[in-house]
Parts: sequence; structure tokens; C-alpha cells
Amino acid sequence: MAQAAPALETRTRRTRPNRRTSKLARREARAFYGFASPWILGFILFGGGPVVAALLLSFAHWSLLSTPSWAGLANYRKMFADPLFYKSIVNTVYFGAGSVCLGVVTSFLLAILLNQKVRGLGFFRTVFYLPSVVAGVATAILWVNILQPDSGLINSFLRFLGIKGPGWLVDEHWAIPGLILMSVWGAGNTIVIYLAGLQSISPTLYEAARLDGAGWWNRFWNVTVPMMSPVIFFNVVTSLIASLQAYTLVLVMTEGGPNNATLMLGLYIYRQAFEYFDMGYAAALSWAMFALIGVATALQFVLARRWVHYDA
Repeated sequence: MAQAAPALETRTRRTRPNRRTSKLARREARAFYGFASPWILGFILFGGGPVVAALLLSFAHWSLLSTPSWAGLANYRKMFADPLFYKSIVNTVYFGAGSVCLGVVTSFLLAILLNQKVRGLGFFRTVFYLPSVVAGVATAILWVNILQPDSGLINSFLRFLGIKGPGWLVDEHWAIPGLILMSVWGAGNTIVIYLAGLQSISPTLYEAARLDGAGWWNRFWNVTVPMMSPVIFFNVVTSLIASLQAYTLVLVMTEGGPNNATLMLGLYIYRQAFEYFDMGYAAALSWAMFALIGVATALQFVLARRWVHYDA
């Protein structure tokens, strides 16, 4: 017992925080909050404030030209009884899932091609990145012409091959697939992120796999995909959040038609707020979108435990 006491005293002395270290930690904490304060204040004023206002407004009737009046749960009861609300949810999920799947796979494969050591690589990287900096309205107008049933570029090419092209934006069954096809156009930012991830993979991993007799497919599936899984996961989450908020491209290209076949939740919120001036109902729909994005994101994090591998 006499020998255990000094050991316990020594252990206690070691775990006792150093006064100089704690002072440095406080100084670093103050510096952190000092540098982060512009963003925190901006979020509270321009982000958090409108969020709280939208929550309160969802329980009120307000037509922009009158004084808001308390409505209780009337807007939410109206929402759950609105068939267009459910249709917009289905269309939003359909477009979100389709655009994310096609966009993530296509941009990943393009990034692998752009990561090869070939002549003129800088030119090709620039060409694939440029569409991502084009304004959304300009992109929409361009793709309206590309997807024209009679004179559009895609159907003209299919007609050259002897195939009759679909109605794309004028056919209820092909309108959302046309929008999904268009969404791949702006994948330049995603390609850049994939390129950064690909270039961070150690060449020794490929060399070890090659020495073990692994072919190109085994190296891709057992080395590239696992090492890139955190990057893929990041792009899936951010792309899904962006696609579930689709609004500008849909408004310009289809205005929700034909027959509400492309009525997305973001477009429906815009209609209720600025066409019908029902701001309370639009705020309730906004919170429905927030819940949809939250559930979709949480589901991705749950599924990520099975396929995302971190190189620790």
C-alpha cells in the first residue's frame, strides 16, 4: 500500500491539466470564435432568422398584402389533403434519385478518364468543367433546344440511326428522364472533387495489387472504389440535397408540365408563395421539403456504415 500511494500520486499529477496548456487552449478557442464570428452572425441574421420566421409563418395565413393571422395547423391539414403535394413529392424523389445515380456514376467515370496520363489532358479537363460555370437559365434554354422532339440534337441523332426519339419534355413519361439527362451537364464540380480524391490514392496500393495478379477490374473494385468511398459518399449527399431543391431549371424548361408531370416541390412552393400569395402554406411546404431532405440525408448516413471505408 505504501508503494501504491506514490504511484497514484504520480498518476494524478500527470492527469492534472497544465496551466500553460489550458491558457493556450483558451486563447485558441477565442481565436476560433473570433474568426468564425462573421459566419456565425451571418447565419443567425440571414439563415437562422428566416428559418424561425418560416416556422412561425407556417402556422399563419398571410397573403403579403394583409396582416398575418394565426391559423394553427390549418396549413398542415391542407398540405396533407393536397394531391398536388404528394405528386410533387413523388416527382422530386424520382428526379433526385435519378439525377444523383446518373450524375455520380458518370462524373466518377469521367474523372477516372481525366486522371490518365495522356496528351492534352488540361484541355479535356477544362472542356468538362466549363459547363458547370454556365448560368442555370442559360443551361435550361440550351437543353430545351437539345431536347426538342422534332429538331433537337438528340432526336436528330437518333433519327439518323433510324430510331424514333421520345417526346422528352412534352411527354409525361419522358419529361423527368429528360431533366435527369440534363442534370449531368453541370457535373464539372463533382469531377474536380473526384480528381482530387483519385490523385490522393497511394500508387503503392495499385502496385501491390498488380503484384498479387489483380487485373484492371479487381484493382478498380478492390482499391479505387474503397479508397474513394468517402469522396463518393460526400458527392452523393451534396448532390442529393441539391437535386431535391430543384427549381430554376424546372421552371424555365417545363414550368411543371406537361400535366404537372415535372411539378417539383421547390416549384410548388414558388407557385404558392408568388403566384397564389399564400405565404403560410408555402412556409408549411418549405418545412416539408426540409423534412424530406433531412430524412434522405439521415438515410444516407445510416447506409454509409456498410459501404464507406475510411483510411485510418
